[in-house]
Amino acid sequence: MNQHTLKQTYSFNGKGLHTGKVVNLRLCPAPVDTGIVFVRTDLGGARIPAIASNVSSTRRSTQLGAGAAKVGTVEHVLSALTGLGVDNALVELDGPEVPILDGSARLYVEAVLRDGTLDQGAARKWVTISKEIEVRNEKSGSWIKISPAQEPSIELTIDFGSDVIGVQKVSYTKDVSYSSQIASCRTFCFLHEILPQLALGLIKGGDLDNAILVVEKPVSKFALRFVARLLGKQAPQVSQKGFLAEGGLRFADECGRHKLLDLIGDLRLCGGMPCLRVEAYKPGHALNTAAARDILKNI
Repeated sequence: MNQHTLKQTYSFNGKGLHTGKVVNLRLCPAPVDTGIVFVRTDLGGARIPAIASNVSSTRRSTQLGAGAAKVGTVEHVLSALTGLGVDNALVELDGPEVPILDGSARLYVEAVLRDGTLDQGAARKWVTISKEIEVRNEKSGSWIKISPAQEPSIELTIDFGSDVIGVQKVSYTKDVSYSSQIASCRTFCFLHEILPQLALGLIKGGDLDNAILVVEKPVSKFALRFVARLLGKQAPQVSQKGFLAEGGLRFADECGRHKLLDLIGDLRLCGGMPCLRVEAYKPGHALNTAAARDILKNI
């Protein structure tokens, strides 16, 4: 398969999930062998290649940095470009964080799909390894195992010990459509964990338009009104299954599929299109990016 880029430039506008700052973002075509590069147009065009050695933080999202330039919450746009088969692109933005949009990769994918991608006539350089890699977090019991493969695949399990979410198992192979089965799955968090952060103004761009709230513990009407006031919304209604989600869930296992979306984006930091077998149990950004670093070392 050949390398691909975008056929034209696509523009997006929205607030960052954590900073709340409104950012203009453009997805732009790029030459062969560029890879994915973030460009801070507000910092004189500072370039930040999407590679694991540039990971500067994994607290609540994946942040990249090169010198003084940083860009946060990169995982969704990286996932979209990978799912679309885009090898080379510039991601230009005039602020410190990629817009959260609707909390998924859907808007990026829908925009690019209208035109398709451009075959660049040069062979794709798949990222492969010759031996198995495993990364673990002994405290949480999380692990990711990566094996050599003839074609890419991912099997992922999440288990938060939650009666609402349950244990969810999802997979991604060449037979699964990223655009229809993965891209629209939104980020999620537990209401009881983020209430203190909301109250302190630490999640400045979060609302029910861009995230699913999991209501694991009983919540009073007062607490719901408090959340509504913080988010500038009418008091939300908790579904019988314990979710606060605009329009309801898009898939019964949307949480598991979103973790898969994140993993696809984070693993793109291995430096190219992975051709690997990936098995993951309770993954998160810290573990994902550690796996990407190990892949990069073992290419």
